[in-house]
Amino acid sequence: MIRVALVDDHTIVREGLKKILALEPDFTVVGESGSAEGALELIEKVLPDILLLDISLPGRSGLDIIHDLKQLAPGMGILVLTMHPEQVLAVRSLKAGASGYLNKDAASEELVRAVRRIHAGGRYITASVADHLLFAFQNPSGNAHEQLSDREFQVMLLIARGRKNRMIADELTISPRTVGTYRARILEKLNLETTADIIRYAFDNGLLSDSV
Repeated sequence: MIRVALVDDHTIVREGLKKILALEPDFTVVGESGSAEGALELIEKVLPDILLLDISLPGRSGLDIIHDLKQLAPGMGILVLTMHPEQVLAVRSLKAGASGYLNKDAASEELVRAVRRIHAGGRYITASVADHLLFAFQNPSGNAHEQLSDREFQVMLLIARGRKNRMIADELTISPRTVGTYRARILEKLNLETTADIIRYAFDNGLLSDSV
């Protein structure tokens, strides 16, 4: 039996995933959570074989906690399942320790296939993600935004989507002052000067989509 846990802040998404997984006789959902902190408690308690993890979570992001999750359950496979486009977070997720990356637009059959492959000890990436990994390997210096920490990268995406400091602070459960500190670091690392520059940079580098 493949024991699966779900971490997504949208109840309706978790319910949909449970219905898909319930169609497989050798799958069982052993727990679920809607937050990063809840995820850490859940994994420590149920120790699933596979975790389906969203990136966009209240407080700490899913990307932030992958390392902590792997420390709690080294043998657990993590499939990042998110609406973020592959060029934005796939490489970061896999480098952090995820076993696979799949967009929520994928068919249910592909989700099941991904879970099975990861449970068998493999990794699951789409052809598009493979291209991004190859580019990252061939160009270790990467784009300027590769210098950003995961949290700085997350804040950059929110700024690029037009979020104000207070909105970002509320979404990430941090103070507006901390958001300002991240913004200053982002501008320095990307050699930019204004919020408009951040938006332009994100657009030019294909980091924006309706789902980010």
